[in-house]
Amino acid sequence: MNACRRIIVLSVMAVMVMLGTAPKAEAAWPADQPITMIVAYSPGGATDIAARLAAVYIEKYLGQSVAVINRPGAGGEIGFTALAEAKPDGYTIGFINTPNVLSIPMQRPTRYSLESFIPVAQLMDDPDAFLVMKDSPLSTLKDLAEYAKANPNKVTYGTSGIGSDDHIAAEMFAMAAGVQMKHVPFDGASSNRTALLGNHIMLGVFNISEAAEYVAGGQLKILGQMASERQELFPDTPTFKEQGFNVLMASTRGIAMPAGTPDDIVKKFAEACEKAIKDPEFQKKCAAANLPLRFLNPTDYLASLKKNQKDFQALWDANPWAQQKKK
Repeated sequence: MNACRRIIVLSVMAVMVMLGTAPKAEAAWPADQPITMIVAYSPGGATDIAARLAAVYIEKYLGQSVAVINRPGAGGEIGFTALAEAKPDGYTIGFINTPNVLSIPMQRPTRYSLESFIPVAQLMDDPDAFLVMKDSPLSTLKDLAEYAKANPNKVTYGTSGIGSDDHIAAEMFAMAAGVQMKHVPFDGASSNRTALLGNHIMLGVFNISEAAEYVAGGQLKILGQMASERQELFPDTPTFKEQGFNVLMASTRGIAMPAGTPDDIVKKFAEACEKAIKDPEFQKKCAAANLPLRFLNPTDYLASLKKNQKDFQALWDANPWAQQKKK
């Protein structure tokens, strides 16, 4: 009987192998299926433009198609949550940006945190700047601080929304300068810029990439840039630090994967990102779009995000920006 059973079992196993139903080794990554890149904002914005540019060249060096899908809403929370809850198999990635990916969980309960992601590569570092109309009597941050001190809440400043890098940057300056200014949040950089150009607000806070065209066209001027050093786009504009205000702020943009993604997949993706950012054609296209490049590998990117998180948390504890009401 035992011998008969063994013969039957072996026969069944042989048939399973012939039919292809035996357990298979896991397919090598990437297999012949597209990789989805989640962008947490609407098409046409700075983050979306940057993501679509990056996707083309990551695809080139990864050897696998990368399809961008937009999951906008709630300041980025919807897209970030979708990334955090995606299967960690290497076929879903996200194009994340600071401070939103870090600041939203400080403002309200969310289904994701920084620990929900594996940072793969930072690609861009787009510093913030204070801008005014070309004919404004304000020309320096000192001018702005003196006016704001003499006229509390008379300086109206526009941003792309509560909790955005623009908003947090302005709060950091106000704390450093010891002044009070009136926040006017908009639904994006375009609306903010329209308000500034129409003289509906005194000051606009933007990423450098969002303002370069209007500075070059002579409509706006920069009071200061929040980079650690002067950017190539504006070599004659002093930084905030040079003007006595220790304020650094930028919208960093990069690639992340869901927590639990295998290390070898993360490594391959990081290598493809590094090759992409060194591609002369990619660099040329980013320069044309005024997108400042700055690569960080997974380890350095995570360290940078953790530092930003600590800094934003300290600011939130001192002055919770989300409790401000729209005017």
